[in-house]
Amino acid sequence: MNAEIAFIGGSGFYNPALLDDPTTVVVKTPFGPPSSDIVLGQISGKACAFLARHGAGHRFSPSRVNYRANIYALKTLGAVNVVAISAVGSLKEDIKPLSIVIPDQIFDRTKLRSNTFFDDICVHIGMADPFCESLSQVLWQSAQRSGCSIKKGGTYVCIEGPQFSTRAESNAYRHMGFDIIGMTAIPEAKLAREAEMCFSMLGAVTDYDVWREEEVTIETVISNVEKNAASTQKIIQEVVAHLPTKDDECACRYALKDSFVTNLEIVSDETLVKLRPLVGKYLE
Repeated sequence: MNAEIAFIGGSGFYNPALLDDPTTVVVKTPFGPPSSDIVLGQISGKACAFLARHGAGHRFSPSRVNYRANIYALKTLGAVNVVAISAVGSLKEDIKPLSIVIPDQIFDRTKLRSNTFFDDICVHIGMADPFCESLSQVLWQSAQRSGCSIKKGGTYVCIEGPQFSTRAESNAYRHMGFDIIGMTAIPEAKLAREAEMCFSMLGAVTDYDVWREEEVTIETVISNVEKNAASTQKIIQEVVAHLPTKDDECACRYALKDSFVTNLEIVSDETLVKLRPLVGKYLE
């Protein structure tokens, strides 16, 4: 089964009852196994894939998630749209816990992660606008129809984790103009762009970080993730019914065009086998 849309998140948003005819598939990749087996099924007659970012039981920390395997696996299953559902902290007074944000920018503060598929060749790809505007608009409209409290736009600052911010860091990010803070948008957004997939995010706000002199605890985060689950599930059901089609001419679907510095004709067969699901159409 090919899946037009993939959702990446945790147990806080995935409800098996959302899917008709669910089945679990094991996908092998050249980058190792994905975080979890992938659940395939249908919503509103459209094939969907669900992947638990942190694995069964939430065992992988943000720095240890196999992001490359996750995106690669979804690409091989035919996904052209990827929606990430992520718990985030708020850096703005008016972005309240239990609301949802669809960010349009990312500021990368990570330092330990593999953030490209192209270790063996040189590829420079544009990331000026890291989220797909078309898919973000569909998410926004779906949230409006669902009656969810949502903000469209804003900058997500991605920290390495797994520790939460210090007060100094939280206040610095706030004064730098960032809107929300999290630990997983990078490298998901970069890898989805390299895989020529439309990528957007529902940032489920769980807390105000620590700039308000409040301690962030995992108990608070988990509790509010669970409370946010109903809203994200409503949006998921709406968005699937209004997705861009596979034939959509979004620029995300051609992100690699003119990005290759290395001539693909001189690349080894071993490397091409690994990268063919990503670059195959440029070899024809």
